[in-house]
Amino acid sequence: MTSAFKIRSLQAFCYRYPLTTPVVTSFGEMRDRPAVFVRLEDDDGQCGWGELWCNFPAVGPEHRTRLINEMLAPMLAGRAVTHPSEVFEDLSAATSVLALQSGEPGPFAQAIAGIDIALWDLFAKRAKTPLWRLLGGASGRMRVYASGLNPTGSVAMAEAAMRRGHRAFKLKIGFDPERDRANLRELRKLAGDGFLATDVNQGWSIEKALQLAPPLGDFRLAWLEEPLRADRPWSEWRRLQEGSTLPIAGGENIAGRENFAAALKEGVLSVVQPDAAKWGGITGCIAVAREIVAAKRIYCPHFLGAGIGLLTSAHLLAGSGGGGLLEVDSNDNPLRQQFCGAIADIKDGEIVLPETPGLGIEPDIAAIEKYRTM
Repeated sequence: MTSAFKIRSLQAFCYRYPLTTPVVTSFGEMRDRPAVFVRLEDDDGQCGWGELWCNFPAVGPEHRTRLINEMLAPMLAGRAVTHPSEVFEDLSAATSVLALQSGEPGPFAQAIAGIDIALWDLFAKRAKTPLWRLLGGASGRMRVYASGLNPTGSVAMAEAAMRRGHRAFKLKIGFDPERDRANLRELRKLAGDGFLATDVNQGWSIEKALQLAPPLGDFRLAWLEEPLRADRPWSEWRRLQEGSTLPIAGGENIAGRENFAAALKEGVLSVVQPDAAKWGGITGCIAVAREIVAAKRIYCPHFLGAGIGLLTSAHLLAGSGGGGLLEVDSNDNPLRQQFCGAIADIKDGEIVLPETPGLGIEPDIAAIEKYRTM
């Protein structure tokens, strides 16, 4: 066990890396790659690092940075900490009415998630233990898959990912059905009998899903991710489950342990994908991950941001012991590549987290100062 400590300072930093090729989803484009990193320092001068989800809307990263620096940081100055979960619960309760009043439960949850990750990183460093071991993991080894394959140039992206060590791939679909199928034919050739999944990004109605999903069974897909809007009733998801042979994945847009419990009870999702930077941080998502594994579903953390959040997802996956795959964005992004530690070293579709305490990285943010906006 680590000793109690006090929070000396808390600060969020906002960055944007400009893109020449946008990242495309069924609901919009990302013309730059934003990141909000969180640095939390204790009274001994040790630092923990976190990251929060900030991809959409395009104007959102600076707003979330200000939420932390101007609202949440003053609430935590001088706060004594015995365990990160206490801070997570207290911050969530203290901001619940304000989040409701402002109509912004998402940004507040994301800001709190980033702080929680930084606290856990610091907590594990003080315990001189890698975070994945502190969470109960037995091994830092895991399989990974290349995510974020665009509908244009998907095969070239997958080939480049394969040269970096990837052996598993996930394609964004939900565009022109013929183009989607043509991309899948080429990717199935490339992957052989290996792992291939798809992500619709909430792009279909139930009627369209019942029309388009069954023929995709020809491609032997590992899963069909978010075919419907995340707020559609479970009755629609069950209709799709009954009308198709494809395993259904989702969870990045579910928030709260009670809502994940409801999803598991429904039994529709074969693959469950909480995003620790979007809701829950380590505190919320390790509890949910254990419930997913206990329910004999596949836990595959969702993440498509920068390096610190990616490392967090890896530690959660290793800590849960569930044996799922880690999502690794295949698009160019130095905010990910420079800060993902051991995840940059992919060998034959696997990575191994080291025994370094905490998340295993001390980020040199001076190296990305030219991308900083706040």
